[in-house]
Amino acid sequence: MIDNILEVKDLKQYFPIRGGVFQRTVGYVKAVDGVSFNIKRGETLGIVGESGCGKSTLGRSIMRLYKKTSGQVLFNGEDFDQYSRRQLRKKRLQMQMVFQDPYSSLDPRMTVGQIIGEALIDHRMGTRTEIRRKVKDTMDLCGLPSYYVNRYPHEFSGGQRQRIGIARSLVVNPSFIICDEPVSALDVSIQAQIINLLKDLQKQRNLSYMFISHDLSVVEYISDRVAVMYLGNLVEMAPKEELYANPLHPYTKALLSAIPIPDPKRKHHRIILSGDLPSPANPPSGCKFRTRCPMACEKCAQSVPAYRDVGNHHFVACHFAVSPNTETAKLPEAAKEVS
Repeated sequence: MIDNILEVKDLKQYFPIRGGVFQRTVGYVKAVDGVSFNIKRGETLGIVGESGCGKSTLGRSIMRLYKKTSGQVLFNGEDFDQYSRRQLRKKRLQMQMVFQDPYSSLDPRMTVGQIIGEALIDHRMGTRTEIRRKVKDTMDLCGLPSYYVNRYPHEFSGGQRQRIGIARSLVVNPSFIICDEPVSALDVSIQAQIINLLKDLQKQRNLSYMFISHDLSVVEYISDRVAVMYLGNLVEMAPKEELYANPLHPYTKALLSAIPIPDPKRKHHRIILSGDLPSPANPPSGCKFRTRCPMACEKCAQSVPAYRDVGNHHFVACHFAVSPNTETAKLPEAAKEVS
């Protein structure tokens, strides 16, 4: 059996910008610009970054909800692009997605039972009695009483709707689920319930997750590894404990400094980034983060930093990033001042 359930190689997703009388292509929005990573079986990879960095587009491109510009997506060692539409429908049973908005992702004209059981009916996965039983079993697994089966989405709270979305993805018994900010629209107490539900289901079914979020506290709790995304690129990726203890990229350091500390006596050094997120249609030359980076120098504008392993399975794309074991004296002058 292949160790990696998902492999993404140099994935790019560009959206054309059209203008003029004839609506010709005048440029591209580089939403995802050469992203590579893998996810092991039973593992959770957290994807974090600011709004607009390409996290959701990455998930949708992997699922082939968008036709990618280039790159390769391997699921269980098989290339997704080699599948016909009929083959892809069958393969998607193993690869599901929980969408960000629990309100717009559910059809308001369908009951809960119809929403959860729709895929079972479409793929003829049992008789009516078997499908009805499986829907109720999945609802029970996700903390939804079986008497909810004939109710409509507008009768539920945000947390309950998200449970319905999770049940819909689980009912076909997938092995991999992309969770696109599944708790961002929920109250903190409900967030904890949904996150614990996802962790419990992962243990019971040996599920693999790609967990997309901008909440670093939630990502730290649920993830095994964390990847930080900025303007369509991964700038850092490492095991959870390594990344939170030893962030190497200045963008990661700024994100981690924004996490609230529940201790009023403890001093908290907040790193404030200058400027706004550049446009993905016209990104800066060299390092895309250089326009907001306190460590930026002439080299950052001239060359793109290599995305490399600096040890302990810690990958980073920064000219000044070094292993935590490296002495500060060996850093370039511009990096010494900031570190």
